Amino acid sequence: MTTAPQHLASVFVELAGGGAPGPPGVPTLLARLTRHSRELLGVRATGVAFTPTSRDTPQVAGSDEGVRRLEQDSAAWDEGPGPACRRSGTALHSTALAGSVARQRWPRYAPRALALDCTHVAALPLRGHSGPVGALVLLATSGTPLTGDLMTLGQSLADFAAVTVVREHEVEAGRALAAQLEHALAHRVVIEQAKGALTARHALSPDAAFTVLRSYARSHQRLLTEVAREVVEGRLDPRRPAR
Repeated sequence: MTTAPQHLASVFVELAGGGAPGPPGVPTLLARLTRHSRELLGVRATGVAFTPTSRDTPQVAGSDEGVRRLEQDSAAWDEGPGPACRRSGTALHSTALAGSVARQRWPRYAPRALALDCTHVAALPLRGHSGPVGALVLLATSGTPLTGDLMTLGQSLADFAAVTVVREHEVEAGRALAAQLEHALAHRVVIEQAKGALTARHALSPDAAFTVLRSYARSHQRLLTEVAREVVEGRLDPRRPAR
């Protein structure tokens, strides 16, 4: 199996997140990995599941919709070559889907893969900085043997993509945390402003002003920040009875 160096280089550039403005995002990177690995390795189909920790919901992609659904179900079942490869952190070499080993180990996965006109499967770990973060699944026909050279190139693609996907996942997690902190800070600011307004208006201490806000919100089953915002805007005085 040979691949033009220039084409191979362009694939690695795209897997690194290049070639498009702005961050590509994890789903886009996984889709690129399945598309390019299928093309470069010449297999029937490829699928990938990215699970950075056991607490995370797997993010799945496939070179076609049937394979994507299969790998999604495989992740949900925790059954199949992908989950097995991620757990072990080592490559799973070519296994006949119609054989007794596959049918015993993967009683739901193997028939579904056979129905997609695949006869053999292998899996390669996505190796992150601190351990496996997913697996790249190779589905082949009897006319495309999963040779050692093919597995070596596939592992190179998986390793390179894993670094990029983990980096992008960390960036996305950082953005989400920043948004949460900004939201929490905005809520805290409006509550402090409302405490200041009540302190000035009724000669209360800051602690007493907060108790008034909290008591009003609880007794009226409202969010504390909503009550605070109305106090700041002068539309509510929780010390006065409603008219």
